[in-house]
Amino acid sequence: MTRTGFFWDERTFWHSGGNYALTFSLGDLVQPLAAGGLPESPETKRRLKNLIDVTGLIHELDAQSAPEATREALERVHPPSYLDVFKRLSDAGGGELGMRTPFGQGGFEIAALSAGLATTALAAVLDGRNKNAYSLSRPPGHHCLPDFPNGFCLFNNIAIAIRAAQAAGQAQRIAVVDWDVHHGNGTEAIFLEDADVLTISIHQEHNYPLDTGDPDVLGEGSARGTNMNIPLPPGAGHATYLEAMQWLVLPKLRAFQPEAIVVACGYDAAAYDPLAQMTASALTFRMLTRLIMQAADELCDGRLVLVHEGGYSEAYVPFCAHAVLQELSGSSIEAPDPKAETLRIRQPNARMQAAYSEILTDLVQHFGLAP
Repeated sequence: MTRTGFFWDERTFWHSGGNYALTFSLGDLVQPLAAGGLPESPETKRRLKNLIDVTGLIHELDAQSAPEATREALERVHPPSYLDVFKRLSDAGGGELGMRTPFGQGGFEIAALSAGLATTALAAVLDGRNKNAYSLSRPPGHHCLPDFPNGFCLFNNIAIAIRAAQAAGQAQRIAVVDWDVHHGNGTEAIFLEDADVLTISIHQEHNYPLDTGDPDVLGEGSARGTNMNIPLPPGAGHATYLEAMQWLVLPKLRAFQPEAIVVACGYDAAAYDPLAQMTASALTFRMLTRLIMQAADELCDGRLVLVHEGGYSEAYVPFCAHAVLQELSGSSIEAPDPKAETLRIRQPNARMQAAYSEILTDLVQHFGLAP
């Protein structure tokens, strides 16, 4: 039986924030030295990789790198004008093209590698080399519009991967489930008129971006009904996320009947994240993974790829990701959550949970789903 693919590359940890992050470049083969800077740092991802090394989970995964996304692959999503400016600035030492998207020298190639990891992961699952896969992509991608990067995202990794799979004839109908705490505005915009791609985003309402993520945005033209936004109020936790999956996401997936499912897997809904106000735990992400795996088994022969997005707690993200990878691979190797009991106590009380459930019930009716 094929194993879970784990696509990663040390070079993605070398993505820097340029002057924004007070990064000092000493040469092409010297890892950037950063003092302070953006919340999107290499440490959450490096600590994730280190934890699965230390527990031994890495040995039960098919760990591999991938080539950079080609210019042709990038142009299926991003216009040549954007790519040319990005490349020129990258070669000149770095800069910033959008909102909160700084990069250093070589940033273009690292972003292309991040997209390449996602692209190869999806291709490997679709052609049967891996039963499912996880792409440890960095920089992340779900906020990136075709010609405007924002929110730490320079290329839209998932969109590039999907367009590559469609161009290769590996799959046509693909669903994206985004459980990053911030709205997947870039992915939504790219596929808003594409009836072959279902985009679903569970996010904290009006966190980032402030003006997107409304449930009334359903898709345009023939694609109406292939976009679903599930905004949640601050404080939502384990039970609310599972209810959102069971009441909204899974019925929508069943109605769409995808050939593959891609998850924008951010961990910033976790209680310790500095950029959100949710109360999810490592157990939450384990159970979300279990539910989406069951949906993939039911709908598309298990073809499932998770692509790393946000999550900014350097100490806690690794435990969330370890739980996801353990579930994804079916491994018995655990990394016990050091905050499990604390987060169990911090979950919303019965009155607040009822309020969160009522919001989801209203959304079920809004989207015309069966209760």
